[in-house]
Amino acid sequence: MNKNILAGAALFTVALSMPVFAQEQSITKENTATANQYQPVPVPEIRKIRLFISTDAKNEADDQFAIVQAILTPKFKIKGIISSQYSNTAKLMERNAEGTMDEGYAEIQKVVGLMDLATPPAIYHGAKQAIKDEKTAEVSEGAKAIVAEAMKDDKTPLYVISLGPITDLASAYLMEPKIADKVTAVWIGGGDYPKGGWEYNLFNDPSAANVIFKSKMPVWQVPRAVYSTMRTSLSEISYKVKPHGKIGEYLFTQMVDFNEWASNKFPTLNWPKGESWSLGDNPAVSVLLDEHEYGYKDQPVYVFDQKNFEYKKFKSNKKIRVYHYVDPRFTLEDMFAKIALAYPAK
Repeated sequence: MNKNILAGAALFTVALSMPVFAQEQSITKENTATANQYQPVPVPEIRKIRLFISTDAKNEADDQFAIVQAILTPKFKIKGIISSQYSNTAKLMERNAEGTMDEGYAEIQKVVGLMDLATPPAIYHGAKQAIKDEKTAEVSEGAKAIVAEAMKDDKTPLYVISLGPITDLASAYLMEPKIADKVTAVWIGGGDYPKGGWEYNLFNDPSAANVIFKSKMPVWQVPRAVYSTMRTSLSEISYKVKPHGKIGEYLFTQMVDFNEWASNKFPTLNWPKGESWSLGDNPAVSVLLDEHEYGYKDQPVYVFDQKNFEYKKFKSNKKIRVYHYVDPRFTLEDMFAKIALAYPAK
């Protein structure tokens, strides 16, 4: 690290949490005494948003990166992190399909704990399984929390980013349809247009996706062809993430461990690649930092065939936002910068 970077890092001295921006002149002895050094950029209050993160955190190894980036983003007023189920893909990978939500919950706790936050966000249990049909909610702590927050008299925009199946948001809507005009759904999922097809997050709860797509709730969809462009390498993660605190080391290690396990488990598949990964959940954070105005199209809503997961026409006047481009450089470099500033390398 050169002297200019070291000098710049010395200015970022404030408690690591969801901190409020303070000018250098107003930094006090109290907040310079903390172990971590992180001062977020100033964000006008009017630009801040409320946010829930719904995540299948132990399904693979990439949700953890998006969780960390979101927590370190001062634009976000995080109202909770919800552990979502991923039972169907767990079966495919010959893992415990009954306890996926609980495994994800424990993983969220671990990630948040390693971040050493002064004020950690609330963590909620999600549904243990996919919804039974498009009319029946799987009531959970997470779904209740979404409803409670959405029904508050608060004009700050509320978003739910779903990094896995959209089970808990769909359940919240089925529990209280009035939230449809109070929440915007941002979903990492769905196959490529116009045909569609099998895709991880859709596969874990296609009924939930249909519930949200058919509802009046605004939807921002980041489909497979877009989220898969968030390519990085294990070398880049080793260089830009691993040196930065306990959380940086863990992000790298758990990625290497999963890569090793999955490569040996599925030797005939072209996944994982061996030395690279697509951090496909991070676009959910990125499009809330910058909407990428020229990277999406508002199009008539489609729904999903329950058997082959292809798109089907749906008679509705509703349009949804479908992304065809999210900037990988902007997305990943923002995450790398925030981790480096929050946890300076020794």
